[in-house]
Amino acid sequence: MEMEGRRREVVVSSLQFACSDDISTNVATAERLVREAHAKGANIVLIQELFEGFYFCQAQREDFFQRAKPYKNHPTISRMQNLAKELGVVIPVSFFEEANNAHYNSIAIIDADGTDLGIYRKSHIPDGPGYQEKFYFNPGDTGFKVFQTKFAKIGVAICWDQWFPEAARAMVLQGAEILFYPTAIGSEPQDQGLDSRDHWRRVMQGHAGANVVPLVASNRIGKEIIETEHGPSQITFYGTSFIAGPTGEIVAEADDKSEAVLVAQFDLEKIKSKRQSWGVFRDRRPDLYKVLLTMDGNL
Repeated sequence: MEMEGRRREVVVSSLQFACSDDISTNVATAERLVREAHAKGANIVLIQELFEGFYFCQAQREDFFQRAKPYKNHPTISRMQNLAKELGVVIPVSFFEEANNAHYNSIAIIDADGTDLGIYRKSHIPDGPGYQEKFYFNPGDTGFKVFQTKFAKIGVAICWDQWFPEAARAMVLQGAEILFYPTAIGSEPQDQGLDSRDHWRRVMQGHAGANVVPLVASNRIGKEIIETEHGPSQITFYGTSFIAGPTGEIVAEADDKSEAVLVAQFDLEKIKSKRQSWGVFRDRRPDLYKVLLTMDGNL
């Protein structure tokens, strides 16, 4: 009976806001919303991807490499470490990393006592109109990682990573109890009629349901115009940040225009029992999955 009554509650939060192209303004906004999430009881707070400024990957510009900073002594990470320690919350911090001659789309995981638990570097790098990340970012070399925080063992991946079920499965196989995806996604400059928000959400809801874990997604809002070599490029980011439960159900969601602080509470022990009893990890057949190691499906 004692085992049946054991609980491990965690409150997660997803933030959503419009970015300016001023670092101090955006970091102040992020801090304000982290404090709001903490006031709502949040233990782990997710800030959106590359929140220090505009999503600059609409253009291929040499001068934008100046936005990158080394991981060590990064000023925004240091500030978020102080905030995490003050509030007792976990904060994944997205940043543009300079590592000698390499550059990465990275995220540092800050534990509730302010400790930096390490970084994950974005593995899948997109390249398309408005989202020309291959110009700036090397493919991440960390592999998919799991971080033991005060409140839960978490897996954190970044934006384009969220379209790949292999990434979600790899993190949960390593023990992730909750998945987090900071994002910057919106309209398509080459096709104003294309709206991927529902597709975007359904794919991640599938990750939650297939792996029987909660999932937290944070996206930005607002219109951002970047001068490119071909003239101005514009993306309207569609927000719709959300938190999904372990069957893929939406338990909290934002709209496409408003600043938001979403929160949801989960009992990780109850979800663990559900995950174990559902059998999706018991019945896996890794010996049959070698085709996944190929590019063309031929062994």
